[in-house]
Amino acid sequence: IVAKPLRSLYIANRGEIVHRISRTASRMGIDTTTVYTTPDAQLPSATSAFTNLSLGDATSGYIDIDRVVSTAKKAGCDSVHPGYGFLSENATFARKVREAGLVFVGPPQGAIESMGAKSTSKEIMIAANVPVVPGYHGSNQDSAFLLEQAKEIGFPVLIKAILGGGGKGMRIVQSAEE
Repeated sequence: IVAKPLRSLYIANRGEIVHRISRTASRMGIDTTTVYTTPDAQLPSATSAFTNLSLGDATSGYIDIDRVVSTAKKAGCDSVHPGYGFLSENATFARKVREAGLVFVGPPQGAIESMGAKSTSKEIMIAANVPVVPGYHGSNQDSAFLLEQAKEIGFPVLIKAILGGGGKGMRIVQSAEE
């Protein structure tokens, strides 16, 4: 595979990260396209790029994968940067960007899938000898078994869902009674 230089980068995000990506891309001679929704039309990130496109009224436009990909194609961009947050952690987004013939500026779809599952990502890190927070990362979810694991680890413990993000499903447990 011969890598071609990027010409036009679509930044699928808003706010400060848009400025950072745009600034770096511009230094590299890459034109940038930003997007915004009507409520964000006056934000600096909505007007700071080479091209600025409206996604319409709905603030959910930023995470509407099909809309984002089709807008990038219509704008003539050859690549898409997800910024950070929802789209940067979405393997379906990475796949759809690539299926549309665009370069996804980020990790491969498989890496996103692996790192999105906390248990799988822990296994990958442990196998790579990366230090990880001690804890139980197995599949046995029996509450009596988990209590024994928590006692072995020592309180407080953090209970975290293996899927999901943004701190959802995370609970600090201070004692065996909790």
